[in-house]
Amino acid sequence: MDQTISEYLIQVKKESGGIAIITINRPKSLNSLTRAMMVDLAKAFKDMDSDESVQVVIFTGSGRSFCSGVDLTAAESVFKGDVKDPETDPVVQMERLRKPIIGAISGFAITAGFELALACDILVASRGAKFMDTHARFGIFPSWGLSQKLSRIIGANKAREVSLTSMPLTADVAGKLGFVNHVVEEGEALKKAREIAEAIIKNEQGMVLRIKSVINDGLKLDLGHALTLEKERAHAYYSGMTKEQFKKMQEFIAGRGSKKPTSKL
Repeated sequence: MDQTISEYLIQVKKESGGIAIITINRPKSLNSLTRAMMVDLAKAFKDMDSDESVQVVIFTGSGRSFCSGVDLTAAESVFKGDVKDPETDPVVQMERLRKPIIGAISGFAITAGFELALACDILVASRGAKFMDTHARFGIFPSWGLSQKLSRIIGANKAREVSLTSMPLTADVAGKLGFVNHVVEEGEALKKAREIAEAIIKNEQGMVLRIKSVINDGLKLDLGHALTLEKERAHAYYSGMTKEQFKKMQEFIAGRGSKKPTSKL
């Protein structure tokens, strides 16, 4: 049974089967963010981490935009005050979430919205989606990771062009650069995100969490140290396994081997 909780502007819908959908729901303002919305968004992601009924989170926006950035009519309340508190920072909470986050992007993902997209693990974008970094245009200093993450994903030269010109990065170009995993027709982003979520849920969930963690943690290191990290975690995992866990692994593999794959990415 579907369950909808949270405030009107940030909606959390938990579906049967382990999928939760977090939606920015301020379509008349193209889902621009107020300070209160950021706090609610951070709480929504934090709650997903401890919710055992949720295995994958899909993050999207309602209407014609994913997120058009910060509501600049309330800029001072957004950029000052308790903004350093990790408990109320949605990007920090997204990065702390152990479960996979799939972004379903339609319309604009601008500046703060671009940074929220960068905090997702997998991105699906409708063909008309546009990613824009307008920090330089409006004299705003990036603080949710865009200046560092984008260059690591699409390359420094392209990232500099996107950020210094404030020109849009289209979904098709983002797909070719590897920033977006799948580009789909208008209205299909959420459907594709669900397909990916369902494919993830079919796997062994403890290992899904471990693999997401080692990939994301390894990206913060150089290759040599990242390989060491993988080896250390693998050794710790296998050393801690009991005979019963090995038996369950074998049973899981045998059960999966008898089933035909049902999802195609």
